[in-house]
Amino acid sequence: MYGLSDEEIAAIREGKFDGFAGPEQTLLRMADAMADTPSNVSDELYAELRQHFSEEQLIELAASAARENFRARFNRVFNVGSDGLYRKGLHFKLDRAA
Repeated sequence: MYGLSDEEIAAIREGKFDGFAGPEQTLLRMADAMADTPSNVSDELYAELRQHFSEEQLIELAASAARENFRARFNRVFNVGSDGLYRKGLHFKLDRAA
């Protein structure tokens, strides 16, 4: 199984990052900071991120968060709803067959 559990998704929605590992907590805080208007990742948060990730990794992670933020804001303009891909209790399994 991969991805997030229903409980992890609920925790993220509620801003409760304590149950996640240190690097994950900092990434979640970065994503929140990037979604704010105006977007602002503080020097303190950036320093904490650099304890866990290289500059190159942060570029990729920030680009992914920015792309998702763009998509979400774009969809709001045109009232694009959910495709219903997330359903509580739905789990995916990796296909290990070659």
